[in-house]
Amino acid sequence: MSSKNGLFSTIGKDLPASIVVALVALPLCLGIALASGAPLFSGLIAGIVGGIVVGILSKSQLSVSGPAAGLTVIVLGAIESLPTWEVFLLAVVLSGVIQAGLFFTRSGTLSEFVPNSVITGMLAAIGLILILKQIPYAVGYEGDFEGSLSFLQPDGLNTLSALFYSVWDFFLVGPMIIAIVSLIFLFWWDANRPSEGPLRLLPGPLVVVIFGVVANALFMAVIPAWAIGGDHLVQVPVAETLTGFTQQFSTPDFSAIGMTDVWVVAFTLAIVASLESLLCVKAVDEIDPQRRTTDKNYELLAQGGGNIVSGFIGGLPLTSVIVRSSANVSAGAMTKMSAILHGFWLLLSVLLIPAVLNLIPLAALAAILIQVGYKLNNPALYKLRWKQGWHQFVPFVATVAAILLTDLLTGIIIGLAIGFVFVVARNFRTAITKTNDGDLYLVSARRSLYFIHKYELQKSLSEIPDNSIVVINLNRADFVDPDNIEIINSFVKNARFRDIDVSVRHDLDHLANSGLDAPLRKVNYA
Repeated sequence: MSSKNGLFSTIGKDLPASIVVALVALPLCLGIALASGAPLFSGLIAGIVGGIVVGILSKSQLSVSGPAAGLTVIVLGAIESLPTWEVFLLAVVLSGVIQAGLFFTRSGTLSEFVPNSVITGMLAAIGLILILKQIPYAVGYEGDFEGSLSFLQPDGLNTLSALFYSVWDFFLVGPMIIAIVSLIFLFWWDANRPSEGPLRLLPGPLVVVIFGVVANALFMAVIPAWAIGGDHLVQVPVAETLTGFTQQFSTPDFSAIGMTDVWVVAFTLAIVASLESLLCVKAVDEIDPQRRTTDKNYELLAQGGGNIVSGFIGGLPLTSVIVRSSANVSAGAMTKMSAILHGFWLLLSVLLIPAVLNLIPLAALAAILIQVGYKLNNPALYKLRWKQGWHQFVPFVATVAAILLTDLLTGIIIGLAIGFVFVVARNFRTAITKTNDGDLYLVSARRSLYFIHKYELQKSLSEIPDNSIVVINLNRADFVDPDNIEIINSFVKNARFRDIDVSVRHDLDHLANSGLDAPLRKVNYA
């Protein structure tokens, strides 16, 4: 691969973006592991594997994989129900094998049938949730695990009540100062970053993290009451020796491969992880500045490979994840080299400088995620969907509200249901047109006629009076469902008893053998 066209040809943009993604991924990996009831290090393993292994295997240029908040409930229940952690790791490995198997069934193509209004609704919802969930971290309140997308929280509050509680009844001065200054800098840097010179490569989030560490050190030295400590800092497991580091890895217990519960967990993880990954990759394609299209079917193979490796060395199950992927796009990444490098940065940092990582205030990272959230939930997106009409705006807003008030998977299912209703209704209403000039009637198919168009076709033909001349125009129909052909045939058979002259206009050879009984001839009628 040449340097001109290879992955390294865009290293000037991918390198700084990878640092941003690594900073965002670090607390998310730890938070999701904590919420899953798993060893904290297992979340970091999944993040590293998601970056390096899936990054290499995947054909997506901008998506980033790692442990996912959408799997926490499943993982927590599985860990509690299975005999040991090692048995759970076996289920993770098997889920990866199942995902790889789905590649051969071409199941990835199913994601292409998801309406764009639902996908953009998912992105906007994630952005809104990031803002709402990170504001409490910005003021020093941690009522939910980092990376959570669920409305209900373990502390008894929900996304909205926790926001009001943290802002009005609970806040710490130190985190709030760091978060506010960081946000101001991030938005300023986005607008004023130099287009030339070495500073153009400087990631704003890296400056924010360094500022947070230095500011907290000053607080401890000058104003101890403002100092940030304990749960308000990143908490990476620290191994004193290399042996201690390697002991944090685990291997699956293959002796449990005959357990029914293991296979149930494996299939559940495979299905849910595949759904999340496919939707995320499709969403990332929507925000890719170059509008590249990822092979969704091949993505199942990449994700399966990642889960096999993650399970083999003691990591959580992983998926393509929208928060890290969005941060990657926002940071200006161009190719998957950014995702791969972010995995290496995670590995090197937890191996070489875990104590330094534990100096980073969560408030600084919250500022980074709030900015990412704003870019995903930009008001211009709502205006665009409104201009596109109700059939786009309603599913979009419904998806945003459903994800905000439930969780990611439940909200997407609700959004899909509403979106498909509008898709069906839109196609159902506009498939057939009927015009007439005296006794001459033209019934035209504006597009292919599927099963859902039966009622509309039947209604249009039933309204034609006796003693008429009828032209059924199928020129625009690439496909006519057999049920619709039967409707046309029934109309033809009945027409001879009503003195109706029927002919079909078409340019498709395959319709000549479709079973139509009507005369197939050209009619010069515009």
